[in-house]
Amino acid sequence: MAGQAGQSDSAARRPWPDYAAVWRWHFYAGLFCLPFFCWLATTGSIYLFRPDIEALLDRPYESLEIHGQRAVPSAEARAAIMAVPGSTFSHYEPPATSTGAAQVVVAARDHLYRVTIHPTTLQPMRIGRDDHRPMDVIAHLHGQLLLGDRGSMIVELAGCWGVVMIITGLYLWIPRGSWRAGGLIYPRIGQRGRSFWRDLHAVTGFWISVVTLFLLLSGLPWSAAWGRYFTWVRNHWSVTAGTPDWPIGAKEEPAPRVATSPPAGAPKSSMPGMDAAEMTAMSSSAPKVDGSNGETGSDLGALDTLIPVAKRLDLPRPVWVSPPAPGMRDWTIASRAQDRPQRVTYAISPQTGAITGRSGFAQENAVDRVINVAIATHEGQLFGRINQAILLLNAMGVLLVSATAAVMWWRRKPTDVLGAPQRVVQPRFSAALLVIVICLALVLPEFGVSILLVLAIERTALRRLPKARRWLGLVSRTA
Repeated sequence: MAGQAGQSDSAARRPWPDYAAVWRWHFYAGLFCLPFFCWLATTGSIYLFRPDIEALLDRPYESLEIHGQRAVPSAEARAAIMAVPGSTFSHYEPPATSTGAAQVVVAARDHLYRVTIHPTTLQPMRIGRDDHRPMDVIAHLHGQLLLGDRGSMIVELAGCWGVVMIITGLYLWIPRGSWRAGGLIYPRIGQRGRSFWRDLHAVTGFWISVVTLFLLLSGLPWSAAWGRYFTWVRNHWSVTAGTPDWPIGAKEEPAPRVATSPPAGAPKSSMPGMDAAEMTAMSSSAPKVDGSNGETGSDLGALDTLIPVAKRLDLPRPVWVSPPAPGMRDWTIASRAQDRPQRVTYAISPQTGAITGRSGFAQENAVDRVINVAIATHEGQLFGRINQAILLLNAMGVLLVSATAAVMWWRRKPTDVLGAPQRVVQPRFSAALLVIVICLALVLPEFGVSILLVLAIERTALRRLPKARRWLGLVSRTA
């Protein structure tokens, strides 16, 4: 008995992290994260092929039988404004082919509408909310669960705990005895029962861990809470200050802007030399042209000069031709390719068609360049089909890890409890654990808030509910 008591005291003095404690963190993190991971893997796999899917959906409007001369772009823009009563002009997207139809985006009732205009009859062939296009819906499902900023925060919370799940999973993957490739680098297919499912889970998890961790971290700049937190930190340095050029939460992606020549007599605040924050504040407003007569605000006739310039520039599609930002006089022609390093924006004089300014990837600050490369990789566009293939295989790995986790949990789960690994002993306070948690909380604020909330619930409400504690696996075996 004395020997058993000594062993118990020795175990009780064991600091965190011990294997059982890490397993518990991994279990609870996975229980919360894996349903979201399956959702993100499925919707993300579809979104990888956005350019291909949108080209397929637009194909009926790119090979039209055209009889007679094409209408001028300004007439197409006016036809689109007429097709959506009370609308204002936002931007024009030139057709992809010589027999294709232009797409004109107009704003009305706080929404953007995309109108596909027949090039000779000027009849609208398709009208729809711009954010209701199939791939935009997939994007909102993927990042926001169609719940706006609230959904973005939920996905962000799952991502934060996903980081914990991956780190603890890698800790559990490290063998506690001798190293063998079987069960670590490749699954032992000849195994049966729990060993078979464990191998599939652990080996697949190891191979997808780096890419999955990259996807989680590279998705954070878009999220509602972390994105604003990052922007707040980013704006403390003048070189990076201003609104990011990627969407945050439920906000639409900012319109492309470039510093252009101001009109004569413009106030001093709009002249070159203003700081980055002032320029961004000026240029972040979405440019529009009043649709009452198609001309007020900016002359739509400028499109007839600018569209031939856009064709000569031969920018990666899609291309936006947009009117001037408030306080400016030059229009912009911008590539909005998903491969963000290829994006470039030109300022163009509407009278002469001359290029008056240019901004692109090389002109961005180092922080924004890193973020935009990460976003392009996240979306599967940075290095083409190989990028898509890697992320598609990774998504299949996420689904396999989730399925094997569910099988292992169901096979070992007792009928009357959740099935969490039981707490063997109450671990003593660990300074190392505190430092790790604080660092994660600083980098991932939602993780910090959620863990404080979980601890508060465990120390208050669950103390009065012994059956709930036992069901959740919060009672140690010696209790």
